[in-house]
Amino acid sequence: MRTRLLLACGPVLLGFHLTLGLAPGVKGIWSELYLYNLLPIWAVVVILKAPRVNDRIAQPLMATAIGLWLSGSLISSLASYFSIAAPTQLLSNIAYLLFYPFAILALPRFVSPSRKFSLLEIFDASIVGLGLSTLGTTLFLKPVLPHFDGDLVPTFFAIFFPIADLILISLTFAAVIAQASSWRGRLLTMGVSAFSTTDFLYLSMHVNDSYSFGSLIDDGWLLGLTIISLSFWCQGSEAGNDKNTTPIFIVLSVFLSATLLALIALRPGYFPNFILIPAITTLLLAFIRMSIALKTAKNIGQERILARTDDLTGLPNRRTLISEIENFMSKNGSLMLLDLDGFKPVNDTHGHVAGDKVLQQVALRFSRALPHGALLARLGGDEFGVLYEGSYESSMDVALALRATLSYPFTIDSQPIQIGVSIGLAANNGAPDLLRRADDAMYRAKREGLGVCRL
Repeated sequence: MRTRLLLACGPVLLGFHLTLGLAPGVKGIWSELYLYNLLPIWAVVVILKAPRVNDRIAQPLMATAIGLWLSGSLISSLASYFSIAAPTQLLSNIAYLLFYPFAILALPRFVSPSRKFSLLEIFDASIVGLGLSTLGTTLFLKPVLPHFDGDLVPTFFAIFFPIADLILISLTFAAVIAQASSWRGRLLTMGVSAFSTTDFLYLSMHVNDSYSFGSLIDDGWLLGLTIISLSFWCQGSEAGNDKNTTPIFIVLSVFLSATLLALIALRPGYFPNFILIPAITTLLLAFIRMSIALKTAKNIGQERILARTDDLTGLPNRRTLISEIENFMSKNGSLMLLDLDGFKPVNDTHGHVAGDKVLQQVALRFSRALPHGALLARLGGDEFGVLYEGSYESSMDVALALRATLSYPFTIDSQPIQIGVSIGLAANNGAPDLLRRADDAMYRAKREGLGVCRL
């Protein structure tokens, strides 16, 4: 019951303040100083008491962010009703400014407490964020700057706030998109959008000298903070849906930045020079992202090759042979399974290092004896497999040639080593038991000393 009352207080306070906005004559210090700033205090309490957030850092970070915004709001409200011998506008802007670093750190962690974003996802979100920042600086800031008459401090804040809002929106959206749909993500997106939209409206009204303290637009910030705070009490998604940032957004961000750079080169002075910073950074991150993606793709390709290759001999492994058998069923050919004779005493007498060298030389001899197009694989231990495409009669010749390659000894560390091989051969007749028949033939050849047995 207490929890419901606590959560209901914020919307009630906001609704009451909005109602007072319809009757400007009733509003005064009690509504614009006390009531207005009571709601951010409520937001801090609600966030800190939220029970469903798994990330311990997100809650204090967001509470600190709103606390800093509250400080800016209090300074601004007090300056409107009392004469204060201090640079109140500068102090309030600094407090508002400090809201963003904490919010930018907190909200993505809040949305995805159990998910670690990959390096490519971070780059994608940054590229989209900077692309939006470039667009924002171009569309919103160019008409704003002439009104500041070259005053550095107002110009700085005029540039910083919309860019920070765009980065906050892009990072929040990227985190929400990367998660499965949830009320937490939906409410957070609505809250951040309402808060940032109010910032843009305030900037536009401030430029046109149409903003007045205590107007209805001030409730837009309260609305955003209220929704963000309530989102901390919603159940989030436990697992991500592995969706990355939509590629079209990345392409548009890079294209936009490149186009603006070209326009700046063609018409110097038409756009403010600070647009170069987000535009160039966007392109730089895009190139870095492409390099990382290419390297990742190369590594994945190498990992796939290693997963299908025998480490010792460099031949395809059992997984590769079995995979190729599935594609081999419609072809005219044979499967041969080869098991070395007398190999175990090599390991016992000469050691495993010498045994490994023998296997490497066996693989080399077998490879040289096979015709082009045949697949030789090491199945493990001292077993090998061959997929041969050709007539059944010619496959016997190939099997005898493979056996002949081991008729003379190996020389390992100046020691002669003699081994043999038993080969089981099964013709491909389209039946799914090709591997079993070849295995049966190999064990019969080994058991009966046939050398080569075909079934």
